[in-house]
Amino acid sequence: MASTLDLTPRTALARGVGSNADTIPVHDYTAEGSAFTRATKPDYFGWLEHVRAAAGCTRPIRLAGQLLTVEQGTGRILDARHTDAMPDAAIYTACGNRRATVCPACAHTYQRDAFQLLRAGLIGGKGVPETVASHPAVFATFTAPSFGTVHTRAVKRHTCGNRKRCDCRAEPCHARRDTGLCEHGRPAVCWARHETGDAILGQPLCLDCYDHTHQVVWNLFSGELWHRTKQAAERHLAKVARRRGIPRVHVVTASGNISTVPPVRLSHGKVAEFQARGAVHFHVLVRLDGVHPDDPTAVIPPPAAFTVADLDDAIRTAVEQVTFTTPTHPDQPGGWPVAWGDPGKGLDIRPISLTGDGDVTDSMVAGYLAKYATKSTEVTGHRSVRLDADSIGDYADPDGDHTARLINACWHTGRPTTTPVPLSERPRDHRPTPGYVKRWECPDCGTHTRYPACPVCVAHRQAALDTQPASRPQATNPYARLRRWAHMLGFGGHFLTKARRYSVTFQLLRDTRVTYRRHEHEHQADDQPGTLRAVDHLDEDTTLIVGTLTFAGVGWHTTGDALLANTAAALARERRTTGREELAHELSTTPAGTAPAAA
Repeated sequence: MASTLDLTPRTALARGVGSNADTIPVHDYTAEGSAFTRATKPDYFGWLEHVRAAAGCTRPIRLAGQLLTVEQGTGRILDARHTDAMPDAAIYTACGNRRATVCPACAHTYQRDAFQLLRAGLIGGKGVPETVASHPAVFATFTAPSFGTVHTRAVKRHTCGNRKRCDCRAEPCHARRDTGLCEHGRPAVCWARHETGDAILGQPLCLDCYDHTHQVVWNLFSGELWHRTKQAAERHLAKVARRRGIPRVHVVTASGNISTVPPVRLSHGKVAEFQARGAVHFHVLVRLDGVHPDDPTAVIPPPAAFTVADLDDAIRTAVEQVTFTTPTHPDQPGGWPVAWGDPGKGLDIRPISLTGDGDVTDSMVAGYLAKYATKSTEVTGHRSVRLDADSIGDYADPDGDHTARLINACWHTGRPTTTPVPLSERPRDHRPTPGYVKRWECPDCGTHTRYPACPVCVAHRQAALDTQPASRPQATNPYARLRRWAHMLGFGGHFLTKARRYSVTFQLLRDTRVTYRRHEHEHQADDQPGTLRAVDHLDEDTTLIVGTLTFAGVGWHTTGDALLANTAAALARERRTTGREELAHELSTTPAGTAPAAA
């Protein structure tokens, strides 16, 4: 709004230029107007506290329904509240999306959780024993093989201080004098020295020479390749233990049987990253653990005879040995070979230093992997949600660019490989309809029936089978998942996976954070007993809040609400960041032997 104060003193009866200025109207259909309308309401600060748990989210989830406070043990209802009495008649919860391009705030939270999860597996803490710091550990990078020549930027010797802003002189992309044109008449050489961020990086020199189908199939089976590689590395370590005379360990299984297992095993934390060419490669933290005979779930150090060199040798041996062929396909009756890239170029293994003075430290590795856990196919220039028959035409093109051809390869290779026979052409069963038998009594349950099998006993057996875990049926078309994951260029795995014993879970970190938020503001809840936040659904020692909540919508009610909530969350994040920086500076400048003053 414009000020109406006089900008010049009055020399006559007329008012000054400021007081004669027009007042700018505020329209509530604009972001600024709706924000102004929200901020002028008397319950504005209560609304801010209500949406605090999802304030920084780009598109929070709104829940509506009833919350009941139940006394544990007796089941007596102590209190009942409905979301109609809350601001906006809904509870806001963050979407939790890990992709930074979708929701930066939730992705930032996911990144910090990933950092803590990965780092705890190297130095301990958060439920992981601190003895893991003495285990041999390496940081390995597994790269896909070549599916065709692409534009690259190779620097033999870096002189820059920051690789993210590398300005070193690169080598020529593909400097060759023994060839000129490919079989399609396109140049098979590139003498350019590409700069960082060049859009042509990762693009094939010839789109027709590039094997797009083989790449998307490799992305689809890359998870199985890593699984076999880890198994091969563990078998190699078991052979090393046998040669060194280290006995196997006798452990008791869950069924009570005694099993003999090798004395060492691998625990890993793995992050998948897309290269500019659209192929997936893995960054893996591999830790060597021992096996406890009485507690198979315990994390203990391996035998003293094992070192980082043994772990390095086991991984390199597995990468060289592991290869397999995919199932048959009408386009490739013999299947596609799946293996890692050249060990000289497709594998990089570096030992991890836990003292903080090595080339690769625990904090550096955890931060590096956590950064890639929030990314997806953005590096290839492709961003889309799951594709279907109606939207595939907007992204797939067999004669288009590199990404369009990869998506088309996913859709074409994942097509149904069998043609269903029409119902009219299917052979009919001309056997007579089975009739009833003579009335008989079931000797097990005493049921009188004329069915050949007792319906009561059959129902009981089926109910018993339904409660047992069933194995996953074998897919009739192993390539059908390519269509489901066409928007991910064939890769259908999660971008951050870990072994069960490597570290804690995301759920534990999230529950700990929510519990901390609730107890952090207990004094505010005492001052305002009528307020209820989205984090109040956690259980206590004596009471339990049960919610019958239903989905009410996605996103903020107005753009003004999003502006206010995101601004408040950004200011809070900036305040926390500044506090952490000041604390780090204070700790780094504190003389040895003294401790900083308590806040």
